[in-house]
Amino acid sequence: MARIAGVDLPNNKRVEIALTYIYGIGRTLARRIVDKSGVDPDTRVSKLTDVEIANLRGIIEKDYKIEGELRTEVSMNIKRLIDIGSYRGLRHRRGLPLRGQRTRTNARTRKGKKKTVAGRKK
Repeated sequence: MARIAGVDLPNNKRVEIALTYIYGIGRTLARRIVDKSGVDPDTRVSKLTDVEIANLRGIIEKDYKIEGELRTEVSMNIKRLIDIGSYRGLRHRRGLPLRGQRTRTNARTRKGKKKTVAGRKK
């Protein structure tokens, strides 16, 4: 089992797909990393040699911000928005959508489960 950036990559997956299990690496970036390292993208993780794994690990650690470092940066960016009191910061604080989506209906992912409000008497 290959271990890169503190993440165990699944043995039965292709290298290109397995790299996406690392936080901060998507399909496009995984393809770019595999091309740069010279590893065949169709190779299964279990078939990788130690040299190929070391090569992939070196490229990722040298060129890209991933896992803990990236999570820290993202959370610091959100904290900065909240601290300066920007509109986006207020939306983060209230747990509402940030990018102009409607909130009268939908928005359930951000708002959470419905809180029913009893009908008022007139």
